[in-house]
Amino acid sequence: MDKNLKYTRNIGIMAHIDAGKTTTTERILFYTGRTHRMGEVHDGNATMDWMVQEQERGITITSAATTTYWKYRDDDYKINIIDTPGHVDFTVEVERSLRILDGAVAVFCAVGGVEPQSETVWRQANKYDVPRIAFINKMDRAGADFFSVVQQIHDKLGANAVPVQIPIGAEEGFNGVIDLVKMNARVYYPDAETVTRFEIEGIPANMKEEAEEWRGKMIEAIAEVDDTLLSRYLEDTESITADEILTALRKATVKGLAVPILCGSAFKNKGVQSLLDSVVAFLPSPVDKGAVKGIDPRNDEELTREPDDEAPLTALAFKIATDPFVGRLCFIRVYSGTLRAGDTVLNTRTQKRERINRLFQMHANKQNPKESISAGDICAGVGFKDIRTGDTLCAINKPILLESMDFPEPVIGVAIEPKTQTDVDKLSLALGKLAEEDPTFQVRTDPDSGQTVIHGMGELHLEILIDRLKREFKVECNQGAPQVAYKEAITSNIEFREVFKKQSGGRGKFADMTVELMPADDGVRGLQFVNEIKGGHIPKEYIPSIEKGFGEAMSNGPLAGFPLESLKVVLKDGSYHPVDSDALSFEIAAKQAFRNNAGKCSPVIMEPIMSTEVITPEEYVGDVIGDFNRRRGRVEGMESKAGARVVKAKVPLAEKFGYVTVLRTLTSGRATSTMEFSHYEKVPAEIANRIVEVTKGKIL
Repeated sequence: MDKNLKYTRNIGIMAHIDAGKTTTTERILFYTGRTHRMGEVHDGNATMDWMVQEQERGITITSAATTTYWKYRDDDYKINIIDTPGHVDFTVEVERSLRILDGAVAVFCAVGGVEPQSETVWRQANKYDVPRIAFINKMDRAGADFFSVVQQIHDKLGANAVPVQIPIGAEEGFNGVIDLVKMNARVYYPDAETVTRFEIEGIPANMKEEAEEWRGKMIEAIAEVDDTLLSRYLEDTESITADEILTALRKATVKGLAVPILCGSAFKNKGVQSLLDSVVAFLPSPVDKGAVKGIDPRNDEELTREPDDEAPLTALAFKIATDPFVGRLCFIRVYSGTLRAGDTVLNTRTQKRERINRLFQMHANKQNPKESISAGDICAGVGFKDIRTGDTLCAINKPILLESMDFPEPVIGVAIEPKTQTDVDKLSLALGKLAEEDPTFQVRTDPDSGQTVIHGMGELHLEILIDRLKREFKVECNQGAPQVAYKEAITSNIEFREVFKKQSGGRGKFADMTVELMPADDGVRGLQFVNEIKGGHIPKEYIPSIEKGFGEAMSNGPLAGFPLESLKVVLKDGSYHPVDSDALSFEIAAKQAFRNNAGKCSPVIMEPIMSTEVITPEEYVGDVIGDFNRRRGRVEGMESKAGARVVKAKVPLAEKFGYVTVLRTLTSGRATSTMEFSHYEKVPAEIANRIVEVTKGKIL
């Protein structure tokens, strides 16, 4: 098989929950000959949903990777596919997959259209400049409306939506598509073996005019990248060839200027082959994406690495998974160079060498051993001692650091304890492995009660993790009620001098500093440390210890012990003792300075606010809004959608526990809701007082 990189596609399938991502992936695997029977999500036997929890719930939790091949215009193409989750609690899985992909297929439901989570994954794809094509799925369902979804993609996502197909019929009558590039029709006929066959036919007479109109719109939309095409279209439509349109469309898609749109019904096997053709025709290969940028950790100079087997090795670890048979698997995207089993590579974050014992090409949760993996490919490796999501792996003598990934902070916590004493050690080991796999899952020990509290992105996220503890690690846990992950913030400035002295016979401890504490600049998370000391009043080698001291002190806020989300510290002056001062003295002084003074900066408690969307029949709108008001929610807008009303609101997470049950009661089970984290906001004073009292143990 030709090793030419231009025949490789690294793609992800992304969408809102229940738009049909996994079913689409299953059909792709079937039609490319990767599987010989089609798995169904609702039967619990989909190849890519291999976790027991995924099969039981019919949702995707981890992103699964697989490699398959597709023939297009007499060439064989290799397609690495990652099926990502749609549920907002697993948003990190989507984020880290998009970071390493060259292109994506966004799946939309022809009835639901652009839903809240579709907007989230679209924003994530924008962040990493991932070119994408859209597949409007479920065209056979009642209420399917292709053109309405195209309009929503244009309006809500701000994308240049370019249909390259239009449907023949809809709902029950959906039986084919018109290809606007080749100007022919692909008509589906049910086959005896339920696999739908299709015939290429002429465009039905009653749709010729509509097809011409949409073809014109398609050429106009891609004229941005090819002016000559537009002038020729205006003069003489007939002379434009399908190849010219495909070339211009590919150019526009790779640059992110257009999103080609296809349609079909994956469940009914309609439209999957043309989707595969489009993946190859429009989405970029590693060569199209070009060199990857990074920095040289030795001198912070910018470096580029071409997608070439002969270049120095550059790779990114984008996911860690625990496999019961081979141990800890690390998913790796190789950007340049060749990775071989047995190689020793440098982890730029730890500055340590790592030996890769074995390499695998993945197919869901099965591994095919490989001797080497070339540039532009995705694989999994075994044998790492210390690796995290987002680490750069590179050639030992040619270090490079690729941009890491930012992960959202967890917003909800649950206290857990093992049911038996013998499980205590097993629990901490299991939690360690799960936290390694998932950067949005954090384990903390409550300093006052000694309880183990696990934090995640939502109730479902934590439920799945506790379920995995039971099944994979055989640890049974009791769990407390869910708690909100509050944070604290300071709202005013204070400047002060802090002196730390300790004499204990022999060498003492001494540190002296003048510091200003203030709220961090907009958009800054964590500690913003500014050193304004001139002329060596405090030696340079002690400055990092002061920064470390404030950084650690932030995990325990002045009001109720919640961590501070951000803080700005300006170090203005100070002095030291030539004998008694050391790094530890300054670290202790910094912690002491925070404890003594943060409480004077008008601290407030911040709570997570969730963006909520409820789709409800008209007659229940009043009840839904009334309920939001009772929950301290702010209704931000309403719109009509497919005979129902969509109510959008921002509601504090603390008021959302058990909301689904209440909503069912209010609307006789006819409304649905989705929520995702939006931002942190100040808690009203009377509620803040109560939170402080509860945390300090006055009310229990």
